[in-house]
Amino acid sequence: MARPTRCRRICAEPAYDSFIPEGISTGERTCLTLDEYEAIRLIDLQKCTHEQCARQMDISRTTVTELYESARYKIADSIVNGKALEISGGNYRFCDGTADFCCNTDCGRSEETGCESIIRMKGEFTMRIAVTYENGQIFQHFGHTEQFKLYDVEDGKVTGSQVVDTNGQGHGALAGFLTQAKVDALICGGIGGGAQNALAEMGIKLFGGVSGSADEAVEAYLAGNLNYNPAVHCSHHEHEHSCGEHHCGENKHGCSGN
Repeated sequence: MARPTRCRRICAEPAYDSFIPEGISTGERTCLTLDEYEAIRLIDLQKCTHEQCARQMDISRTTVTELYESARYKIADSIVNGKALEISGGNYRFCDGTADFCCNTDCGRSEETGCESIIRMKGEFTMRIAVTYENGQIFQHFGHTEQFKLYDVEDGKVTGSQVVDTNGQGHGALAGFLTQAKVDALICGGIGGGAQNALAEMGIKLFGGVSGSADEAVEAYLAGNLNYNPAVHCSHHEHEHSCGEHHCGENKHGCSGN
């Protein structure tokens, strides 16, 4: 019987989760997982040894070497072959700052409380689209989303994106969060009437009732063929406490139970 894969400890999510080459696009993508990203960050940027990286990520040196070599190959593939590089997914858990061996610098995501401190500035002629986000998919309950993926668009093309935490805010407060982030349009799954009214008051266009890949939904929106429900509602507050395909108590991060 195969030995289960050990969950890798990472300090924080990357501030930038995609890189797109200039020039003629090949239309191909390669995905760097967050645990691979962490290995690159620790070894190449922080100049950690493989042993130090293994201790910080709470895995073996052999696993660190596998992650590092895989990450280096994907980055080279992106640079040499002109593929878009995305950073998402993986088998990971967030460091809570209590481990015996910890960086004691980047951990504790709850320390980030200000919208301006984590969200990049938007250009004057840039459109910003927000999508309720979880592991690459559209999260199905707006009021309980822990992350948004923000897409900056110019001339009908995505020029950059980032994943940001909501810092525990929910429902109506999220409309204010999106306003501070300079969001022009929101793509989501289910959403309640109160939140819809708040978004409308703040001039944010709503495209609800959407499921599937967040990236593909934005591409469909820009192509003018996004399948959404203008009469969307959310039944999360009803007796069954469910919204779309999301159920209370679902895993929010890379490993179950975290």
